[in-house]
Amino acid sequence: MDKLERKDIIEKVTTLLKEIPSSMDVVKEGGNRDARFRYLATHMVDKAIQKDALIVSENKQGIAILFKTSKKEESFWKDLWPELKLVANVTGIKNALNILKTQKYIKNQRPQEGEYLYCWFWGILKDFRGADTQVGKEMKDVFFRTAHDNELELYAETRGRTNAIVYQRVGFELFHEWDHPSGDTMYFLKYDPKNPRNKRP
Repeated sequence: MDKLERKDIIEKVTTLLKEIPSSMDVVKEGGNRDARFRYLATHMVDKAIQKDALIVSENKQGIAILFKTSKKEESFWKDLWPELKLVANVTGIKNALNILKTQKYIKNQRPQEGEYLYCWFWGILKDFRGADTQVGKEMKDVFFRTAHDNELELYAETRGRTNAIVYQRVGFELFHEWDHPSGDTMYFLKYDPKNPRNKRP
């Protein structure tokens, strides 16, 4: 990936993050908030590139980050330095402590043993949205093909009821709901490639 393409993806992720409740919670108020969103987007895109987890639609209007991961891979020390930088540049200490609490609960809903796929981020620019649009369908097919090729369950969560409905319409199963501290409901979803009704795209 060249520098221009990386920069373009970071700008688009920055735009999308400003619409997502979870990132609105994470990025502290005041000062140059745009710069904080950009810092977070840069962190996410670079991590995705490093882990070969970045998915970009053909027309570049849809971006997702899909990790192959496990409970064992979560290393506190390995990620400490970038996390400290995020606290300094994005969240602030007060937010960071709240995030740690909610993240613990969220991670406990995912498999505690073995590998799985995790959709860390999925965003489509406003004019190209909807699971039935070309971009939505294309990205959904990539997710499900990856799940089938790896024979791994795919997990995602959202605080948007409409998003949760879209996820279920395309083949995800809602397996848990949680009263998030923000007052929103968080929906936990998974796609199981071993379920007979879920055919490889």
